[in-house]
Amino acid sequence: MSHKKKTKGKKKGKGRGKGQGRGRGRGRGRGRGRGRTNNNNKNKQNKNKNIKKSQKIQVDTSIKIKTGEGAVKEQTNPPTFTIRELYPEENYPKGRLDEYLNENSFRTTSEEKRLLEIGDFEKRLKALRRAAEVHRQVRQFANSFIKPGIKLWDMCSKMEDMSRKLIEEDGLNAGLAFPTGCSINRCAAHYSPNKGDNTVLRESDVMKIDFGTHVDGYLIDSAYTVCFDSRFDTLLKASKEATYTAVNLAGIDARLSELGEAIEEVITSYELELNGKTYKIKPVSNLGGHSVEQYKIHAGLTVPLVKGGETTKMKEGQIFAIETFASTGTGIVEEEGDCSHYMIKSKGVKRSVNKKSSKRLKSFLLENYGTMAFCPRWIDRLNQKDYYVDLKNLVRNKIVGEYPPLCDIPDSYVSQYEHTLILRPTCKEVLSWGDDY
Repeated sequence: MSHKKKTKGKKKGKGRGKGQGRGRGRGRGRGRGRGRTNNNNKNKQNKNKNIKKSQKIQVDTSIKIKTGEGAVKEQTNPPTFTIRELYPEENYPKGRLDEYLNENSFRTTSEEKRLLEIGDFEKRLKALRRAAEVHRQVRQFANSFIKPGIKLWDMCSKMEDMSRKLIEEDGLNAGLAFPTGCSINRCAAHYSPNKGDNTVLRESDVMKIDFGTHVDGYLIDSAYTVCFDSRFDTLLKASKEATYTAVNLAGIDARLSELGEAIEEVITSYELELNGKTYKIKPVSNLGGHSVEQYKIHAGLTVPLVKGGETTKMKEGQIFAIETFASTGTGIVEEEGDCSHYMIKSKGVKRSVNKKSSKRLKSFLLENYGTMAFCPRWIDRLNQKDYYVDLKNLVRNKIVGEYPPLCDIPDSYVSQYEHTLILRPTCKEVLSWGDDY
């Protein structure tokens, strides 16, 4: 889940329902949204009326889901075994391990540092690795059915249901860390379909799949880009290589500004030729990676995507989500369209609200999501009725924050890649690393 830097940019059209542009038109979201008036709504409804409410999604079972080292059995496709069933001894696969260099190279063999990784730290690592293995297997599963023509509502629901199954969802003890993002084209982040959204993936779409899992509040935040049109290969390569570069540079005593400068250098080295026009690819300057803490997806530190960011040094024990966005547009995103991502603010936990029904909704949200992000689709799933007015009331009272889609200019395209890593005392572990990215 991306972190947007605070700016004075204008917000555009928020409401309930659908809210991302396809890269064409005047920046309006497509589809039906409650609380919005738009002369094009009737035409959009007519356009969508022949789309089925749900699809029977075909899974390519010939695609094998790779099971990590130490599993007692092979995973199936579709997956049928939970991660704990595959690893009953809790020997979950490790992420990519990188030794520290230069003045921190002593850590690799330090007995003192090794002892810091037992006890509570070891439990924390097990939780992170379990969540990471769920993420790896779910994205492999998703890649066996994501095809042009799939309805995004169905895609997200199927991915989230599988995440719940593999992680053995258990309230705040284990589950989803935030809604599945599937932002398309110029929409960089924070789009997930709301009820009534019939958006279908097209072959020419550039879609960012951004989803998270957690165990005991220890979060894995990882994302990749799906596109079936080879014309955009360079755009995807720009963000992937930039993320790899930043992951490689990350480490104890590394300055966040150094990562940002390297990210910008990589992304701006690429150009995209599209329909006879050459686009300079830019980093999205008002988005960035972020530090992560237990039950807190954005923990205060920002990993910039351009030079000139904060010079804070990374420290032992910290967790970071390293993500980059590459754009053919201005490289600046603004809030636009209908909100699907909400989250109780840290300070909002203790804030009170007078309306009884709003109090009940706040209690429900804290019980089920704590301070992690959620979406209306999840609330509907738990059979809550007539809650929207109370949700907006909680937003007005600064108890809940809303995070609308973040979009670059019309006719632009954005790609994204992201990994979660932990700076262990003895080495760096890229927890979400896999054979796919």
